[in-house]
Formats: sequence, structure tokens, C-alpha cells
Amino acid sequence: MAGGNAIRGSRVGAGPMGEAERGESAPRTIISYWCSNGHETRPSFAQEPGLALPETWDCPRCGFPAGQDRENPPAPPKVEPYKTHLAYVKERRSDADGEAILQEALSTLRERGLIQ
Repeated sequence: MAGGNAIRGSRVGAGPMGEAERGESAPRTIISYWCSNGHETRPSFAQEPGLALPETWDCPRCGFPAGQDRENPPAPPKVEPYKTHLAYVKERRSDADGEAILQEALSTLRERGLIQ
């Protein structure tokens, strides 16, 4: 025997745990949620008076929102492509506005003698 360790292979908290040690578990309700890809998710919730169940739940398989109506699941979120700073500026300003701002900036630089 190596070292004579009497509790070899055991760890703190090891052993059978049942209802007697943990207490009674709360009564549960299982609700089905479906996403737009047809995946079903079945989380369980405690049955408590006044507890509001969530209308949507994130699908663990695809990440889309899932609803309780199988025939009419929530639509997947619309993904916006990445926009540059210039794209946001072009949304706010017309080409005519941009040209006017450019001419104003150029005239200011000419007055200072920084450009010709």
C-alpha cells in the first residue's frame, strides 16, 4: 500500500444525496418553446403563484428566439451589416450638403494660406 491513505478516492461532499439531505424539490412545470427553425426547447419552471412565464426563450441549438406557439414562432432577428463611419455620414448628409461643407472647409484653408 502506498502511503497508507485511508480515505483515498474520496472527496468532500462525496456520497449519496437524496431528498432527505437537499429537502423537497419544488413542483415544476415544463413548457415547450419552438423557434423558426422548428427546434423544440422544454425548460422547466417552478410552480409558484404569480410567477409569470417568459413569452420567448432563446433556442439553445440556433440562438433564435422561440415562442410557445408552434405554428407561429417569433421571427429571427434582423442582422444589420457592419457600417463604416462614412456610411453613417452619408445617411445623414446628401451629396449637395457634402459638397457645400467641403467648399467651406477649402475656403477656410485658403484664407489661412495653408493651401492654394
